[in-house]
Amino acid sequence: MIDMPHTAMVLAAGLGTRMRPLTDATAKPLLDVAGRSMIDRLLDNLVVAGVERAVVNVHWCADLVEAHLQDRHDIQIVISDEREQVLETGGGLAKARPLLGDDPIFVINTDAFWEPTGPGPLKSLAQGFDLELMDEFLLLADIKRSLGFPGAGDFFRGEDGALTRRGEADSAPWAYAGVRILKPSLYDDEPAEPFSANRLWNDLLPRGRVHGLPLDRFWLHVGDPQALKDAEFWLRCHGA
Repeated sequence: MIDMPHTAMVLAAGLGTRMRPLTDATAKPLLDVAGRSMIDRLLDNLVVAGVERAVVNVHWCADLVEAHLQDRHDIQIVISDEREQVLETGGGLAKARPLLGDDPIFVINTDAFWEPTGPGPLKSLAQGFDLELMDEFLLLADIKRSLGFPGAGDFFRGEDGALTRRGEADSAPWAYAGVRILKPSLYDDEPAEPFSANRLWNDLLPRGRVHGLPLDRFWLHVGDPQALKDAEFWLRCHGA
């Protein structure tokens, strides 16, 4: 168990290719879901959970994202500028490493939500993160309790909470829900070049250093225009 992380890395630099044409002239994190932008929805949860700083990487429509975030005064916003090159999920963290501090941080995608909304899953991750046993602690969604996720699942979870990849299996019960806690020191020696966080997971997973926490509620993955419509319908029906 750790104290609530005071910093979160918000991954907002993607091209939003699967969300086109909605992202032809704007960034995916700025798209509205039931009347509130994706990035504001997740920042709202971070604020209520007690997170004080959000390091946000930007690339596509970076000026629009920065302008939008100027309206947030309830959390410190720090921009990690990736205008010159998309660095993907791993390279983005490597470039932002000097901004992240040394304590555990949240790393969050902007297209994953849960219902009922609120900071509960963030607090549960912090309460369950064990510095001795884990380098990363992932929030997991049950693929049978999700909307907008077309995949066959990402992980199996052992009795101790350690994760293994689906591998050659036809399916796995757990999908990465887009939120995790990690030790920033993992990226101390990583270059600020395009690479996926999977490169680090390929080393950490076989050593049992990546654990997972099952999400205790319904998961909404907003990856394409149809998933956005479905999520809006779901959230409006449930008053979120």
